[in-house]
Amino acid sequence: MLSFTEEQIIRYSRHIILPEVGGEGQKKINEGKVLVIGTGGLGSPVAFYLAAAGVGTLGIIDDDVVDLSNLQRQILHSTKDIGRPKVESAEEKLKALNPDIDVVVYRERLTSRNMMEIISGYDVIVDGTDNFSTRFVTNDACVMAGKPFVHGGILKFSGQAMTIVPGEGPCFRCIFKEPPQQGSVPSCSQAGVLGVLAGTIGVIQATEVLKYLLGKGELLVGRLLTYDALAMKFREVQVKKNPSCPICGENPTITELVDYELPACSIQDNKPFK
Repeated sequence: MLSFTEEQIIRYSRHIILPEVGGEGQKKINEGKVLVIGTGGLGSPVAFYLAAAGVGTLGIIDDDVVDLSNLQRQILHSTKDIGRPKVESAEEKLKALNPDIDVVVYRERLTSRNMMEIISGYDVIVDGTDNFSTRFVTNDACVMAGKPFVHGGILKFSGQAMTIVPGEGPCFRCIFKEPPQQGSVPSCSQAGVLGVLAGTIGVIQATEVLKYLLGKGELLVGRLLTYDALAMKFREVQVKKNPSCPICGENPTITELVDYELPACSIQDNKPFK
């Protein structure tokens, strides 16, 4: 039986009046458990909007501290937070926005050693990272554990997003088989990034999470959505599952998680497998 407090009915009223959501859908959101990897450019808008929507358990993991250069795009943090752990700053803002939710904080780096244990308690995993190592190991872990994984990436004036649902479509390695070689791709600190781009892609990721929890709409499964901010154009690339994929293909060769020493960047400039 549904049970909302009077305050919750008011807080989530614009959701509840939507026929596609209603009380039942809002309850699904309230019972959802989502892990956001990274509380930076992408993780900030993702976590902020998921908290506002009422996602009941929001995990946030990051081992970094707030730097002045972050504030051009990482909207969970402010000038007074410089030097604070990002997860501490993020938790404060998320709880202030919506005290209904539980925020689970992990002040550590997600690696092959702690990955499976941490993701086990969540319904959906969100990629808010800025490095290939974490992204590839997260993809592999989600495929192994059967966890949905919402990818996002930004660099310069470009962004991309895709949702991976193991067993229903391609994974990240189906598109980008291997991580780039050291030095082959510039980082955001080297190449730059338009700050508002993080908001555009992060909100798309948050939308995908809510659609998954609600069981509504068409997810970006098998569809890599790319965005060119200068041209103000979106492009959708249809991606097929790669039968030779080393993690989700017919004969997987990756049987355990492996960490990589790779550059920090959000977009890999490889041609996707079609």
